[in-house]
Amino acid sequence: MLRTDMPPPTTNQADPAFCRDIVEGLSRTPKATPPIWFYDQRGSELFEQITDLPEYYPTRTEIGLLEAHGADVMEAAGPGRAVVEFGAGSARKTPHLLRAIAPSAYVPIDISGDFLRASSAALAGLFPGLPVLPLVGDFTGDLSLPAAVEGRAPLGFFPGSTIGNQEPAAAIDLLRAMRRLLGDDAMLLIGMDRIKDLGRLIPAYDDAAGVTAAFNLNLIVRINRELGGDIPIDALAHRARWNDDKARIEMHLEALRPISFQVAGHRFHMDEGETIHTESSHKYDSRDARLLLRGGEWEPIREWTDGEGLFSLILARAA
Repeated sequence: MLRTDMPPPTTNQADPAFCRDIVEGLSRTPKATPPIWFYDQRGSELFEQITDLPEYYPTRTEIGLLEAHGADVMEAAGPGRAVVEFGAGSARKTPHLLRAIAPSAYVPIDISGDFLRASSAALAGLFPGLPVLPLVGDFTGDLSLPAAVEGRAPLGFFPGSTIGNQEPAAAIDLLRAMRRLLGDDAMLLIGMDRIKDLGRLIPAYDDAAGVTAAFNLNLIVRINRELGGDIPIDALAHRARWNDDKARIEMHLEALRPISFQVAGHRFHMDEGETIHTESSHKYDSRDARLLLRGGEWEPIREWTDGEGLFSLILARAA
């Protein structure tokens, strides 16, 4: 249940980047906020609940691909690589990969520190002989790998079609940043969601139980708590829309009535029907996925998909 009765802390306790991104995003026309700020502790927990929903096919489909083709990944990538997972979260899919490829180390990267440390400890218990080296940070920014993995050929792991949350130009920049971080001997195993029937797509982002709605609205809870905001949560509603021109699902928070509010000392207004665009999830067919990877300086070498063609798992090497 979303709490709206908690007094907000002073804004000087907030992450300056969070404050900047939210104020800038709410000042735009139309309003839009970066999706990385969904993932406070509560947001991370809600997302894990989303992955178990019957409507949300990506997680179970991708796990099925890892189980079915882990040996193929091992054959193509070779043993002894250091697995570097971008946006590790609960690392739920990771054991399926680690069991298949005999890695030399595992480096999970995530912006939610508490969540990352808890999942890393759990994973270290499953693989007691494997060095687990969590790295807290925004993988879209500048990072350095731990010194302990120097000299070990890396295998980047970017599951969940998280690349789809980026605009195509930003996705290419992100792939290039991964290429720079991982180096010349690197490979990348990436999950990408495919274009499909809207009857399958929309419910995955607007589930009957309302978990995705709670996840979307939790961003407002966080803004109110950490940035001293007074956004009326009951005046906003979750919306999931398909943008056919851009081949993406969009998540919005729509104003149900005219509202005025402040965040971090800045005043804002929304008319009835106006939205805050909180997330996009781009979908790619096989050709477009390969073009995206090549633009990001990765050369695709293998691709696997499920029997229904819902989701792809692609292995690429540094170009």
